[in-house]
Order: sequence, then C-alpha cells, then structure tokens
Amino acid sequence: MTKGQIEAELAELKSDYARIQGDVEKATSFGVDTSTGENKLIEIEERVAKLNQQLEQLD
Repeated sequence: MTKGQIEAELAELKSDYARIQGDVEKATSFGVDTSTGENKLIEIEERVAKLNQQLEQLD
C-alpha cells in the first residue's frame, strides 16, 4: 500500500467511526442493543492502529 492509499483509508475509517459512534449514542438513548455497533467500533480502532503502524514504517 502506498502512503496515499493508507491515508485515504484512514480518512474513510475515521468518517465511518464518527457515523457509527453517533448511531450507537442514539441507540443507547432509546435503550436499543448496541453490541453490534460497539464491536464495529473496536474493529475500526484495530484497523486504524494497523494502518498507523504501516504509515510509520513508510516514513
């Protein structure tokens, strides 16, 4: 992966994270189960960490 590709994926993941986080907050206020959303947030956090490591290796 190139630096540009990593940065593009990071931007997309950050956008997804913000959207899902908002959905989880709304669901919580209505008492809806949020485990699926919370698991997706964890997956995104792990992917972001891996991409940041790759980005550091390129520098």
